[in-house]
Amino acid sequence: MEFVELARGGGVPAHVQIERWLLESIARGEIAPGDRLPGERELAARLGVSRMTLRQALATLEARGVLVRTQGRGGGAFVAEPRVECDLTGLAGFTERMRRAHLTAEARLLRARTRRAPPEVAAALELEPAAPVHEIARVRSAGGSPVALELSFFPAVLLPGLLREDLGGSLYDLLAARYGLAPSRAVEHLDPVVATHEQAAELDVAPGTPLMRIERTAYAAAGVPVEHARDLYRPDRVRLTVRT
Repeated sequence: MEFVELARGGGVPAHVQIERWLLESIARGEIAPGDRLPGERELAARLGVSRMTLRQALATLEARGVLVRTQGRGGGAFVAEPRVECDLTGLAGFTERMRRAHLTAEARLLRARTRRAPPEVAAALELEPAAPVHEIARVRSAGGSPVALELSFFPAVLLPGLLREDLGGSLYDLLAARYGLAPSRAVEHLDPVVATHEQAAELDVAPGTPLMRIERTAYAAAGVPVEHARDLYRPDRVRLTVRT
């Protein structure tokens, strides 16, 4: 890792020069995802800046998701894994979105059961109160690390035998091929939340970590609701995009 000689009095603040140098070092492959930067004292000394100036640069890159900083023994500033571009424009499931990003989607099934619909699920799926629904919870991974926690509900009356199918791939493809009910449109709501202890354990993050929740109701071509879902995404691993 080659250290940059900062320009003095050139109009570009030192912390901005440090940010650019680190970004260029990552782009050239001199430092890779997971690599730990030198300690603050050493790094500031090698660059000839104060620790306050260095911290300003590191904080900016952390906010942009380029670096991850941890405390305690073994802590420090680490190069973050690159975020997956997840395009919410149109209607595509996780598997298709990862395919577009040239990644292989993986699924780990947490539970699959038929239960009475909670009131909000019954309302979203336009079912009678406590009507039977299939509940499927999965951890979705890309590039070998967990990026999302999916919780989906499907009307049991429309999808008999769903839980006996292979639930390790695209559920949207399954709805289309097995039942002729491919989702064609959806209404989605995005909200920031924090991870509970249970969610954090599944997503390999600390409790209280910020997550992005997408609550979605998907409809088949005839306007019949076929899924109500609540997906939780790790914003440090996924960048959500909507094109208008």
